[in-house]
Amino acid sequence: MTSMYTPGETLEPRLDYVMCASPAGTHRMAYWEWGDPENDRVLLCVHGLTRTGRDFDDLARQLAKHYRVVCPDVVGRGKSDWLINAANYVVPQYVADMFTLIARLNPKKLDWVGTSMGGLIGMGLVGTLAMSAMLRPDRGSLGLPADQTLSLGKIVLNDIGPQLSFAGLSRIAEYVGEPIQFDTFEQAVDYVRSVSAGFGSHDQAGWEDLTRHVFNQKDDHWVKHYDLRIAEPFADQSEAIIQASESVLWAAYESIASPIFLVRGQESDLLTAEAAQEMLARNRHARLHNVPGVGHAPTFRSHDQIDPVVEFLLEK
Repeated sequence: MTSMYTPGETLEPRLDYVMCASPAGTHRMAYWEWGDPENDRVLLCVHGLTRTGRDFDDLARQLAKHYRVVCPDVVGRGKSDWLINAANYVVPQYVADMFTLIARLNPKKLDWVGTSMGGLIGMGLVGTLAMSAMLRPDRGSLGLPADQTLSLGKIVLNDIGPQLSFAGLSRIAEYVGEPIQFDTFEQAVDYVRSVSAGFGSHDQAGWEDLTRHVFNQKDDHWVKHYDLRIAEPFADQSEAIIQASESVLWAAYESIASPIFLVRGQESDLLTAEAAQEMLARNRHARLHNVPGVGHAPTFRSHDQIDPVVEFLLEK
């Protein structure tokens, strides 16, 4: 297939889709792609709970010369299909979808940037790989090439970790499934600003960009550009369930043998300072970068947030 990519063309992403499956049926997952599609060095950037792959536009523009940058809209969000059964809006389904996307991309080298939910998906993927490696029969004995394996390279976890603040999750749960609509785009911008104070300071143009892909004009109104049913399994997560899942996430996190860059909003109510320090203690490959004046979560829209991530990903 002839590539339509023009070297140096990084202003806007290309939109494509991959067919995935859930227990209830099939669904298309959209993904935004930057850089040379023939580049087998892939950076997969995965967004937070109610966001889209377009959250990474500024970071992608900086890295498109070095990577094939791929930013999916997780199912139920943005340009992706909605699931038939809302009970499947959970991390294991998202992990399965990412494996399908990765098979499409066929990277030689795969690095990961995950904001909030996107970081949980990354840890879930790592955990699945580790468990599979323990349980799988030896490939050599089956006549399979031993080098045809997938492993994550560098990993950026943006304001997320194995230990989560229940108070922070409860705050997010309050607005996720709220069926709200607005008469004007400006009203939608004001709403996003009000529920996303943790994103830190942005000018009016910045808040408009942060609204543009998560609200959609339908008839004469602006409505949330995601399936409100994503709130259903999210709301079922009691404090006991969350604590029980932490051991699985810690095991996945501790199994990471590649460099980890922990980005934390210094005022975050989801990833506490104590949890971040424990992450440093429990994986020697991790380093921590605190973003002042920001809560949950840094948006990677300014040079002071983008440059440390770029430096980490590109350093030898």
